Amino acid sequence: MQSKVALACAACSSRNYSTVKGKSQSAERLEIKKFCKVCNAHTVHRETK
Repeated sequence: MQSKVALACAACSSRNYSTVKGKSQSAERLEIKKFCKVCNAHTVHRETK
């Protein structure tokens, strides 16, 4: 089963992306380096609640 999660920029805290996360990955929070339109740079995006 998959759940939908939002990804927020670590620098400016804007929620830019959403993705699905599998049940086996639910123990730790997802961290992906993506482009933030607000910061205009590649930053770490973390899973939010």
